[in-house]
Amino acid sequence: MRQPEGEAACALCRRADSDSELFGQTCHQDGLCVHENCLYHASGLSQRGADGEGFYGFLLPDIRQELKRAAHKTCCICRRRGASVACQGRRCPRNFHFPCGGERGCVSQFFGEFKSFCWQHRPVQRLRALRRGRSRCLICQEPVAGRPRFGTLVCPACRSAWFHRACIQGQALRSALHHFRCPLCQDTDTFQAEMFRLGIQIPDRDAAWELEGAFDDHYRRHSSCDAARCLCPGGRQQADDEGPWRLLLCNSCGSRGTHRECGGLGEEVGSWECGDCAGAGTGWGSSQNSRHATRLQHLNTLLRQQRLSPTNRHTLNF
Repeated sequence: MRQPEGEAACALCRRADSDSELFGQTCHQDGLCVHENCLYHASGLSQRGADGEGFYGFLLPDIRQELKRAAHKTCCICRRRGASVACQGRRCPRNFHFPCGGERGCVSQFFGEFKSFCWQHRPVQRLRALRRGRSRCLICQEPVAGRPRFGTLVCPACRSAWFHRACIQGQALRSALHHFRCPLCQDTDTFQAEMFRLGIQIPDRDAAWELEGAFDDHYRRHSSCDAARCLCPGGRQQADDEGPWRLLLCNSCGSRGTHRECGGLGEEVGSWECGDCAGAGTGWGSSQNSRHATRLQHLNTLLRQQRLSPTNRHTLNF
């Protein structure tokens, strides 16, 4: 397999791919390049160091020893040497590279001992799913297989939510451990345990939208006058503690503001409501206020769904 020019190949799987959703982070040190997920699923490798040592606690001498061991193992899928992942099925002799396994229908679990299984010994769903007519993936809305299988998974709690493996894996990576749940019945514990068992990777961190700051603007206090005509000589951003240029925010939504003078409010007025919150036709900027109110409602929904803040750990047990 030709590698992209300029990219170093992972010493374990021999691939230079850098897709973090599949391989995790790519680690480089002392001339050694390995994928994070290839490390976790290498059967002869253990985390003997602290989190900050080596690669995620895998010490470099141990990694090099594992490379020597795997060099004698042939991948049962691509037929190349260096297969570091062994099937944990009883007396199963199959070995494979981590990415080759995923392409062939093998399952690698991301909890406990990070076990891997070939296509013959992988965990399967044996529940009787509830369905009406032709089922579709709840995420992409494309048709799914007629029964649970490697590429088609079912929520074990409601047994009515069907997913493509790739679709629910993408959602797990975005939602992460503290927000990942069945999109239909909202079950968390039973759903997560089953997805872990079936080889879905659920990162132990906050959701991607929180990490990327996608809603940062919702957490900022509104700080400008939104009157159709602002009279303040210092501009819309001026906000005095008292007097005509004290900035009052809408007492209901908090997403609009006005200076006392700009809103025709006397010194005795300590609170104010924008036109939308006070009632239709009673203030300015009704259409724009409506958009702000919708965004605020969305934020409140997200906040209600939040659970405990994430903790750092690499191993999840059930």
